[in-house]
Amino acid sequence: MTLIIANKILEKSVCYDNYWQFAHNRQERLRSTVFHFEPPADDIIDRYKFTNCYRALDRTSQYLIKNILERGEYDEKDTFLRIMIFKVFNKIETWQALEDKVGSIDLSTFNEELYAKALESICAEDKKIYSAAYIMPSGKREFGSSKKHENNLRMISFMLKQKFQHKVWDTNSLEENYELLLSIPSIGKFLAYQYAIDIGYSRFSNTIENQFVVAGPGAARGIKKCFPNAKPEDFRYIIEYMTDNQTHEFARLGITFNHLRNRHLQLIDCQNLFCEIDKYLRVARPTFDKAGARIKQLYKKKPDPINYKLPLHWNSFLE
Repeated sequence: MTLIIANKILEKSVCYDNYWQFAHNRQERLRSTVFHFEPPADDIIDRYKFTNCYRALDRTSQYLIKNILERGEYDEKDTFLRIMIFKVFNKIETWQALEDKVGSIDLSTFNEELYAKALESICAEDKKIYSAAYIMPSGKREFGSSKKHENNLRMISFMLKQKFQHKVWDTNSLEENYELLLSIPSIGKFLAYQYAIDIGYSRFSNTIENQFVVAGPGAARGIKKCFPNAKPEDFRYIIEYMTDNQTHEFARLGITFNHLRNRHLQLIDCQNLFCEIDKYLRVARPTFDKAGARIKQLYKKKPDPINYKLPLHWNSFLE
């Protein structure tokens, strides 16, 4: 079966319907933890770790929104620094440990040497300071240190010198912020897009998620499984197609998808779902995975439930 996307005929594999079914089952797993009901049976989702359909509902994004962005005592300049410090390491425990050692994380306390020493002391306690969610480049070639965290702090200092604490708030375009971030040494396309989305969660931002999308490496693999003849130049249009046609596709399959009230899946969410379906299909349809990769992370239920909160300017909440 084929689809016409951006005036190009694309082959649609059996994995295409798996994409929509996975989205439903994963969303119901989340809702079951909030509303306490038995979700649809799915042994793969029960066993392995998958991100939420809505990126903003993941635990790390929730911490960013509630503890870093929505703190009224910080202005937009402090907020930019706080976002970058948090997202470079992308680990809640690192943020909390760093706060314990340096106090309030803002422009008044930010000092490369001070923060580097604090991070080194955290490492000395045999704690990992980086998340395993995605790999932060070492930055050694661009910033010169043999220590990754020092280069990352130098990168943030470079951004401040380039007035990014002002520039990211002065645009209404997600793509413009992406291009700004992409201009920073050591930041590639994937991280630039992720950071642009995180900045957009802030009340100081005028960008919205549905303005622009970039397919990450995992999403590219998922797209190729669903559309075997797709080329990299097609990826953006495929994600836009999925976003625009989600209501029709769920209805076609007889699926009732419980979206966030007044907020359907956005471009970033449909992009992420391609990344997650790539992992899911490694088990569900292993013949589609030429590399024979495995899902690395098993699902482990966290003891502390999340009290979900969405960005203030979304004017939306869990249904």
